[in-house]
Amino acid sequence: MTDHLVRILSKDGSLRAVAAATTNLTESIRLRQGTDPTATVALGRLVAGAALMGALLKGDQRLALMIEGSGPLQRLHAETDAFGHVRGSIKNPIADLPPKADRFDVAGAVGKAGFLHVIKDLCLKEPYRGMVQLYSSEIAEDLAYYLTTSEQVPSTVGLGVALDQDFAVAAAGGFLVQAMPDGDPELLPLLEERLRQLPPMTSLLREGKTPLQILEGIFQDIPFTVQLETPLEFRCTCNLAQVTAMLRALPADEVRTMLEEDQGATITCEFCKQQYHFTAEELSALPQLKN
Repeated sequence: MTDHLVRILSKDGSLRAVAAATTNLTESIRLRQGTDPTATVALGRLVAGAALMGALLKGDQRLALMIEGSGPLQRLHAETDAFGHVRGSIKNPIADLPPKADRFDVAGAVGKAGFLHVIKDLCLKEPYRGMVQLYSSEIAEDLAYYLTTSEQVPSTVGLGVALDQDFAVAAAGGFLVQAMPDGDPELLPLLEERLRQLPPMTSLLREGKTPLQILEGIFQDIPFTVQLETPLEFRCTCNLAQVTAMLRALPADEVRTMLEEDQGATITCEFCKQQYHFTAEELSALPQLKN
């Protein structure tokens, strides 16, 4: 199955939902980041969460999710846009934690203390920034807590990443269901019961269920319309001009240190791991060294 997402709206406008398959892009990120199994599952969940929330963007809008926790992973980061281009990074890719109750210890790897940051570039003067303390450190519940408390939209989030025997990504994806303002309150208990009985997201994906079929199971007997279908893929936005601008913004002392110690500089993108090399002559030509 190719990675993609589907967004639907119940015909009475009471409920909105998104489901996504993110297996291939999560595997691509795993290979770039060099994550161990627990870190792969943690980062894969955040990447799926970003893809789901990206379905609510328009035009040139962008979204970034960042978790800073007290666990060994330290910081996880995922970004997306309205066109399904997703990337992710992690500060420490090795959690080095044993399983807990036959499950990867994502909460332990993230850390019980920490924050979820949500940054939305809505093409206004300044990006919107939201932050909440981590609720469970399992990531899905943390995103639902943020959406329900900070954005005042009652939400349920399910995220899953399953690995094969070689610890490559075998299935990844998620769903987001939201109750819209002034919706039919009688639908909520029915939906909550459906979600309680829903098999794990990874089980559904491994059975070959598409995002639309997963939503059809959740919304059985609830009429809905498909609003959006978007392919998902890993794509990084880094480029030479962007990295050069970053170097131009560095203090002169830092650039001089690069010249003295390394006779140049190599800048590695944290997301795609592309390396940008600058010679001593190119560093010496930076404007801060001419002043």
